[in-house]
Amino acid sequence: MPANQVLPHPAMGDVALTDVLFALSDPSRLQIVRDLADGPLEMAQCGATNPALPKSTKSHLMKVLREAGVVRNEPQGRGRLVSLRREELDETFPGLLDSVLNAPKA
Repeated sequence: MPANQVLPHPAMGDVALTDVLFALSDPSRLQIVRDLADGPLEMAQCGATNPALPKSTKSHLMKVLREAGVVRNEPQGRGRLVSLRREELDETFPGLLDSVLNAPKA
């Protein structure tokens, strides 16, 4: 996939709570969301807490988060910028992200 390719993102009206909860249920995906809570990161920085993670696995984790409506993945120069759709999620599912992000780590 070329770095400048625009990826589809679901409209928040099409985002189901069950899809968001499923995306957040995986510890690796949840860690990515926690990393993004402080602001957008370049794709290469996401998941940097586990450098042993294969690139294909990381791509799949990002795809699940994007397709569930949790993150936005946009082209930026030769790379990609990943951001949490915080405002949109808070408006659609009030308190959900705060509850998930503030929960004790397992």
